[in-house]
Amino acid sequence: MYRYVVKRLLLAVPTLVGAATLVFVLMRLIPGDVCVIRLGSGGAHVNQAAVDACRQSLGLNDSLFIQYLRFLADYATFNFGNSMWSGNPVVDEIAARLPVSLQIAVMATVIAIAIAIPLGTISALRENTMLDHVVRVVAIMGIATPSFWLGIMSIVLVLDLTYLATGKAWMPPIDYVSFWQDPVRNLSMVVLPALTVGYRYSAVTMRLTRSAMLEVLREDYIRTARAKGLMEQIIVNRHALKNALLPVVTLIGIEFAFLIGGLVVTEQVFNINGIGRLLVLAVQNQDNVLTQALVMLVVVIFIVTNLVVDLLYAWLDPRIRFS
Repeated sequence: MYRYVVKRLLLAVPTLVGAATLVFVLMRLIPGDVCVIRLGSGGAHVNQAAVDACRQSLGLNDSLFIQYLRFLADYATFNFGNSMWSGNPVVDEIAARLPVSLQIAVMATVIAIAIAIPLGTISALRENTMLDHVVRVVAIMGIATPSFWLGIMSIVLVLDLTYLATGKAWMPPIDYVSFWQDPVRNLSMVVLPALTVGYRYSAVTMRLTRSAMLEVLREDYIRTARAKGLMEQIIVNRHALKNALLPVVTLIGIEFAFLIGGLVVTEQVFNINGIGRLLVLAVQNQDNVLTQALVMLVVVIFIVTNLVVDLLYAWLDPRIRFS
């Protein structure tokens, strides 16, 4: 086990280098100049001397090879530099927005698991019954509904319900407060986006759980367990569900890693200043330093999540060996 973990961590190094190289090249292929965008914001006249001074201060006049080597050296020493657009340290920009994105991703994942696995299992056990049809309709609705529309409808529903109940429409706060400072205000801000994302997240997971359970329930060892007279609850929980969860855990891990930087639409609808929104602004402003740091953050989260998922395989299926 330890050798496997060390090997996976060592394999993460070339993965990070490859992702960094790809991001570095692609960012330089985007047309535009961050100095022109910065100095010309608001329609101001752009002075060429000021543009040259800006490029010199940001190191953009150096050759691409020198910029690439500097980029790798900075990341190897955990020096992420300053944002080309705001001038603030990249670490501070990310630290101010990562908690809210991480909290929404974790809450959405918990909500999705709580909805998808029980309903997907029940749907498989009650195949082709009315309950199965209802669960499948709920799942298909979640997959087919656009996230922005679902977010807007949830806001409208809350406004209408609070107005009918109290005579005054309620809107969630737009300023982020840590859970440890004010739990009620924090949850009132993130609960709607978490429910919106969690429902869509659970729809895909629910479908996969149902399909995996149906496949496992038709296996010979399930028929053998039933022939031996084991209780149905033991057969489902110990034998069927744990084996069916292997592909489901993979999907949950991939979706969780995607949520860290993929909540752009949700953050826009609920006016949340998270990582996804920051990434869009960084690309729009040609902020190569911040964009590279954000993409590398997502890559690291994907690598760590995949490692955790692989380790969970051994717990779900003891026959799996990491050798």
